[in-house]
Amino acid sequence: MPKILLVEDDLGLQQLTKDYLEHNGLEVEVLDRGDEVFNYLENNTPDLMILDVMLPGKDGFSVCRQVRDKFTLPILMLTAKGEDFDQVLGLELGADDYVIKPAEPRVLLARINALLRRGQPMVKSSEELQFGDLVIDKTSRIVKLSDSEIVLTSHEFELLWLLASNAGEVLSREHVHQHMIGRQYDGLDRTVDVRVSRIRKKLGDNSDKPYRIKTVWGQGYLFVSDAWDL
Repeated sequence: MPKILLVEDDLGLQQLTKDYLEHNGLEVEVLDRGDEVFNYLENNTPDLMILDVMLPGKDGFSVCRQVRDKFTLPILMLTAKGEDFDQVLGLELGADDYVIKPAEPRVLLARINALLRRGQPMVKSSEELQFGDLVIDKTSRIVKLSDSEIVLTSHEFELLWLLASNAGEVLSREHVHQHMIGRQYDGLDRTVDVRVSRIRKKLGDNSDKPYRIKTVWGQGYLFVSDAWDL
């Protein structure tokens, strides 16, 4: 049974969410303070964390940044309606997805299940991609650049694998979004853009003028196969 950590300081909403998720086959543990999360994760291994933005002790953005530096579990953030800044900032700090509050329970459950499915280890195979000094091993889910291991979240790895598997081919934003997020691109969601940006940063790409993972304006993303010799 998947274990969910719910970090929410509204105790009424916390209990309603916990009851609904447990009724749908999930184990839920709760915290109501942001400054308790890191210590909890050092002693427990939930499969996913639902993280509110406004929390006592430490806000959700600070928690997300702190957690992402050490842990790779999926993070689903709860953001205020219409707060695009909150949504983009959460993704930039390493959140995997977000739901706008007040969250409709079925939508929240669907997002959780989608993240849990994508967070499952890939079926083992001997597949490995190499481009110059970049090596992507699908079996071990390890990425190395010039023999240095690059730490990616499970969703960042899947996105990099998708792009690298189609090296030299422009993948449309709609295709990537559907593949990674599991829902149709609405023209506004920045989730994939932010993940691409994080991957570029970790792989030493130029954030202003990317030359390894390019954005082809009006078309999509292009993984450049001959840009990885250091």
